[in-house]
Amino acid sequence: MAASATPEGAAARIVIENCAIATVDANDTEYASGYVVVAGNRIESIGAGKAPEGLENVVRRVDGTGHLVTPGLVNTHHHFYQWITRGLATDHNLFNWLVALYPTWARIDEDMVRAAAQGSLGMMARGGVTTAMDHHYVYPKGSGDLSGAIIGAAREMGVRFTLARGSMDRSEKDGGLPPDFAVETLEGALAATEETVKKHHDASFGAMTQVAVAPCSPFSVSTELMKQGAELARRLGVRLHTHGSETVEEEKFCHELFGLGPTDYFASTGWLGEDVWMAHCVHMNDSDIEAFARTGTGVAHCPSSNARLAAGIARVPDMLAAGVPVGLGVDGTASNESGELHTELRNALLINRLGAHKEAALNARQALRLGTYGGAQVLGRASQIGSLEAGKLADLVLWKIDGIGHSSIADPVTAIVFGAAAPVTLSLVNGEPVVENGRLLHVDEDAIARTARDEAQRLARIAAGS
Repeated sequence: MAASATPEGAAARIVIENCAIATVDANDTEYASGYVVVAGNRIESIGAGKAPEGLENVVRRVDGTGHLVTPGLVNTHHHFYQWITRGLATDHNLFNWLVALYPTWARIDEDMVRAAAQGSLGMMARGGVTTAMDHHYVYPKGSGDLSGAIIGAAREMGVRFTLARGSMDRSEKDGGLPPDFAVETLEGALAATEETVKKHHDASFGAMTQVAVAPCSPFSVSTELMKQGAELARRLGVRLHTHGSETVEEEKFCHELFGLGPTDYFASTGWLGEDVWMAHCVHMNDSDIEAFARTGTGVAHCPSSNARLAAGIARVPDMLAAGVPVGLGVDGTASNESGELHTELRNALLINRLGAHKEAALNARQALRLGTYGGAQVLGRASQIGSLEAGKLADLVLWKIDGIGHSSIADPVTAIVFGAAAPVTLSLVNGEPVVENGRLLHVDEDAIARTARDEAQRLARIAAGS
């Protein structure tokens, strides 16, 4: 690394060269050996061969020999708080898993949530995630500033972040799954969500923190909260997120309670549109997929979680063929204990090949697109991130592919998708290093691990004594 002072007002440059590059642009442009020049927080130029001569204010040159550069991974669905309840209810379907864990989750507090967010963010960032997302919907009374704790953890880590401020107002007494003491009132949820948006959402091009309105799911939220939540989001100019069509039990629940399938129910409450994305969408018929495509509604595909909870195989190839925006999600780490998004590239490809399309379901480049540009589309930021193009934000990852795990795979994209999880040599977010040689730069990983363990044990003691 070469460092030098830069003239006042001049953008510092980072030059990465001698690397394979997968841009994931509209033409899937790739370079067997090329360069990326970053100036400030933007990609300035990208191309084949050596970087241009005579660049000024270069503060760092990176020899990318033996590496592949891709856009940073974009996570579109997660529940950070579940980091401290991993490894529980491992043989349950979704509804039974929720019933088993809600009594524990309902006792989280600010310190627990902060520790869980640090663990979740750290694991993703080490694995190439540059834009993270958290759907947090459990706000027990007296638990502290949970949204602030999550946003603060992302800020400390240095990753770009969307908080989907969730809510629940349908508890057991109303036919829902959460305990009565774990939900908010309709009015309270709407007011707290609006306050969070006004306090934390940044609508600017290079925003590091954004907020979405995100009632949890049809079986934990009243119809009125769904309707008014959509109205609130559109009044404030932010995106909308919820769970949808995850299991056959959910579909049955919607028919019994609303007289409609999930997609028709969402349409009736204002929850289809280009500003909406749904998690899972496993059980979608042709009509559902057509409605999502027609309205531009996005999908967060979570293959590992869907398999862990035996939810089924989402029709991702059919969604893509219809024009539905699809990104990848880790989902909560109580249903995907690894907590890593780069493993979802491989799992999305493999699991979808078990479906109707078999080996033609997805290929390596489609999987990479799901984890990068597709995620950017789903979060409404495709003009800013998700591909390596001049003028876009400098969120990128340098994957090491010349080691024992990948060196005998000739194609670099095949190596990182089909092969073992590739080590991250360098990850930039907004032009700033966040991970180097597989280690987080801005936080103490060992301290995060200890704190998460301690908070998990504290939560288990509290839940056991309740």
